[in-house]
Amino acid sequence: MCEQKWGFIASSKALSRLSEWPRIKLANLPTPIRPLARLGKALGCPALDLLVKLDSETGFGLGGNKVRKLEFELAPDRLEDITCLITAGGPQSNHCRVTAAAAARLGLRCALIINGPEPETPRGNALLHRLLGAEIVTVPERQDRSTQLQSTAADIELEGGHPLVIPIGASTGLGSLGYATASVELFKQLSNQKPSPERTVVFVASSSCGTLAGLLLGISLLELNNVLLVGVSADMSTAEIEAHTQQIAREGADLLGWDGALLTDSVKAIDDQVGDGYGLSTASSDEALRMFAQHEGLVLDPTYTAKAAAGLISWIRTGMVCDLDRVVFLHTGGHPGLLT
Repeated sequence: MCEQKWGFIASSKALSRLSEWPRIKLANLPTPIRPLARLGKALGCPALDLLVKLDSETGFGLGGNKVRKLEFELAPDRLEDITCLITAGGPQSNHCRVTAAAAARLGLRCALIINGPEPETPRGNALLHRLLGAEIVTVPERQDRSTQLQSTAADIELEGGHPLVIPIGASTGLGSLGYATASVELFKQLSNQKPSPERTVVFVASSSCGTLAGLLLGISLLELNNVLLVGVSADMSTAEIEAHTQQIAREGADLLGWDGALLTDSVKAIDDQVGDGYGLSTASSDEALRMFAQHEGLVLDPTYTAKAAAGLISWIRTGMVCDLDRVVFLHTGGHPGLLT
């Protein structure tokens, strides 16, 4: 039996559970969607149905995609008796920024495990982490963060506190529900656009894979077989992204009690924009950053969204998408990283 959810018909119990799942209200939703007509013209494709979904404007803690995931990770029932939020990331972690902002909003202590040395003059997200009152614990390398997370949590418990450990990027089955919900939101918005195209292609930056996994779960629940999700890697290989995305999406599906088949053929990861490594810009990402700024007034970041935009531009120039497609750039925010 169908139920009315999100303003349109939802045909599964899993979609109903998703819409009713406990969460904390942080984001300004729905985020806007608008055309990128000037960019399309600059790329020589004025007829291409090219749009941007502005999750850069989720608002809380300077916005970005991490806000949606934390709404589920920080649901009220998970915060009972909690005194401290603990998570980890890089020196310019967007996830750490939003976690620290959430702790400040909730009146909780926050500890961030950050790889790399303490900066002499913090800038960008590193400055915001400290401005928001987070305690910074540094470790030498990225691979040291998980062990230190557990060690810091144990220390807080010994002090009589009650920590909640949030995995890196909130890229968990629970966190992915934020982007399953975003999938529903996006395709509701698109249903109010031009007539449905032969294919909708969504480009999104991908690293810890929670956003891409949530989108996959969402289109699977909605049974959208004419969608291609392109995850543009910031660091990992194509195979790693696709495998991790499917794992997280399956965890999210299990939480919803949904045992249907994920539309795994609708996910395409690409790693040709990584360049020399994580956080290091390329000539293509620098060009994408300039084009989005100069033609659309949109600010990208060098680590994630500029590389995702470079992937989108490459597909347009090489004919991987065409005028029969609708192309959506999911802007996941992260602009404080530009100011470093």
